[in-house]
Amino acid sequence: MDLDRALRISAAGMQAQSTRLRVVAENLANRDSTAEVAGGDPYRRKTVTFRNRMDRELGTPLVAVSRVGTAAGDFPVRHDPSHPAADARGYVRTPNVDSLVETMDMREAQRSYAANLSVLEVTRGMLTRTIEALRG
Repeated sequence: MDLDRALRISAAGMQAQSTRLRVVAENLANRDSTAEVAGGDPYRRKTVTFRNRMDRELGTPLVAVSRVGTAAGDFPVRHDPSHPAADARGYVRTPNVDSLVETMDMREAQRSYAANLSVLEVTRGMLTRTIEALRG
């Protein structure tokens, strides 16, 4: 039945966006996490990559998390010779987490999750009305 397929497709989208939101939360929680040793690497921003995977039972592609990776690039530095993670020149490497980017990613995940939830709610309502009509 197509309504069952719609429910499962929406659930897959919600699952993928839940993972994305968890990664955003982790990034924001660690945006000030520096290395524990002098000159060491701080927290590196994590990223989520999505992919289509064919659900053979449904006969349709579903979104899935392909992997949770790390963002490439240099770490920003700040001069703080008294910091325990400062290198020999007094610079501390800070995480490559940008709060603005994370906030935008969070909002995009929220919108996508909400859209999938709306589809799920409408589908459930249609199924309920169908069952009520059949009982009638």
